[in-house]
Amino acid sequence: MKEVVRLLNDLLAAGVVRDYAVFGAIAQMRYTEAVATLDADVLVEVADPHRIDVLGDDSFCAARGFGPTGEAIQVGAWPVQFVPAFSPLTREAVESAETADFEGLPLRVVGADHLAVIALSVGRAKDFARILALLESGSVTRDAIGALAARHGLGDAWRRFETRFPSE
Repeated sequence: MKEVVRLLNDLLAAGVVRDYAVFGAIAQMRYTEAVATLDADVLVEVADPHRIDVLGDDSFCAARGFGPTGEAIQVGAWPVQFVPAFSPLTREAVESAETADFEGLPLRVVGADHLAVIALSVGRAKDFARILALLESGSVTRDAIGALAARHGLGDAWRRFETRFPSE
């Protein structure tokens, strides 16, 4: 994973991305117990988020020996999927990301509240499990999720979640 963190910081330093933040299972591990994952998901702010090749000229990664594998770039043992910040919610998640220390390197990580609301917006069973794990860990409160969800037009989705998974 250290290779991934180095690449992310190199992409930022070279201006290939304007900003980034890991999300998904990798981010969740900052706030909860470890979870199984086979890849790393990274939200990126780029000059043109509508490009098919989000990173622009992929020679930056290729020059470092990292090539495409499906929808991801293979970085050592990790497939890394770069997802352009595609909504006000995901842009805000990147802008407000926290910088963590990963083995002496800075790593931008989506905050727990944004991670929960992004999961809510997707709405799969594993996303609901992510929200429940974040709540159980005390990393975020129901009130914080509700307020952020409402601000991003997901108030109804949050009310359905609370009906399905009431607090104990």
